[in-house]
Amino acid sequence: MFLSSIGFSIVIMSIWPYLQKVDQTADASFLGWVIASFSLGQMVASPLFGLWSNHRPRREPLVVSLCVSVAANCLYAYVHVPASHNKYYMLAARGLVGVGAGNVAVIRSYIAGATSLQERTGAMANTSACQALGFILGPVFQTCFALIGDKGVTWEALRLQVNMYTAPVLLGALLGVLNIVLILVVLREYRVDDSGRQCKNVNFEEANVDAAPAPQGHIDQVAVLATNVLFFVVLFIFALFETIITPLTMDMYAWTQEQAVLYGGIILAALGAEAVAVLLGVKILSKKAGERAVLLGGLLVVWAGFFILLPWGSRFPMVQWEDLHNGSAPGPTFGEAALGLWKAPGDHSEAPTGCPLVQAWCRYTPVVHLAQFLTAAVLIGVGYPACNAMSYTLYSKILGPQPQGVYMGWLTASGSAARILGPVFISQVYARRGPRWAFGLVCGLVGLAAALLGLVYRRLVAFSERL
Repeated sequence: MFLSSIGFSIVIMSIWPYLQKVDQTADASFLGWVIASFSLGQMVASPLFGLWSNHRPRREPLVVSLCVSVAANCLYAYVHVPASHNKYYMLAARGLVGVGAGNVAVIRSYIAGATSLQERTGAMANTSACQALGFILGPVFQTCFALIGDKGVTWEALRLQVNMYTAPVLLGALLGVLNIVLILVVLREYRVDDSGRQCKNVNFEEANVDAAPAPQGHIDQVAVLATNVLFFVVLFIFALFETIITPLTMDMYAWTQEQAVLYGGIILAALGAEAVAVLLGVKILSKKAGERAVLLGGLLVVWAGFFILLPWGSRFPMVQWEDLHNGSAPGPTFGEAALGLWKAPGDHSEAPTGCPLVQAWCRYTPVVHLAQFLTAAVLIGVGYPACNAMSYTLYSKILGPQPQGVYMGWLTASGSAARILGPVFISQVYARRGPRWAFGLVCGLVGLAAALLGLVYRRLVAFSERL
């Protein structure tokens, strides 16, 4: 998970300038499709890899998915070669990287099957912490690759350009190969029941005659569905929060795009470090309070964070009074907001700052103070990782010792759908109605999720506890 997370996040910062370089017809809306293609690919592939892992040794879908990722990264490095339609090759490459990332379902199902109930929470939290750490270090490595420059070095024999855009994906491909070697050499498959006793398993390459049969029983489908919905909400709210940081800070504090990207990147990096600490802490807290209580507490903390983001008071944001006859869209869309993520700090523009008057709410909606925003970010940074880890843990315990590949695939797919829909939702509501409506609706959504958790609270128990 750590190496895969680095391989994904190390590319994010360079997508937009590379897309512009290889195909000048690409615009902000197409960038949005390139970004979304990863989640679309993962959403489609996760259940398929999960089904595969239920009936065959897990190393098979893991190795195949990593081979797809390696090939996709190599394709990404060569999208400059075709004479035309380069942007579609990049779209395909990112989609295939998402297909390879569908192995998350296999990884989670392996952890669930290889740990007892006592070990499950700690193992899931450790996995999430490794994933979060990889997302933190990826952009750091990307910054280092920026030293190579735009032109870099060209290997004519292979028509390969090694520059600040392709070096990250080549490293991602190398990490994928390393992952394949580790799986083939190190990974040993075994399966235990909730008490830690070894069970018979189709994933074994050699049957163990001494292994106990897996306990039989029906999975609580209501609990499964409820957990999928809760997981969707958890990833939905964090995806929209990541998306809204840049346009919100530009509108509320009259930051330039460069300032919003720089400070927003610092905030997200700090939230990533905070997430690692939180994930290590919930391992201890869940043993005392239980996973359900930690999940509920995390939702309440997230709700408090978005409630604090609601505009209050009599002070209003600075409004742009520049000429409005420029055909601009009402506020930044998802793709346009994402453009700032790939602008270099030195790319200073003379664009006006403040809340654009084409967003009518700028004239009557109070400002979200910086202290509000930072406090909310800290709270969301506490609640999100706790909810994420507890959702996975509860889900795996509800499913029990049976092969969980397909179910984990659906859970991963629901998270991928959330990462697609979250940015679309927040960009549309924010641009048309402003932060009061946007964050108010999010508060309502989180409140409904907490209410759903309350309704099914008694059903979210381990499989063995229902027998």
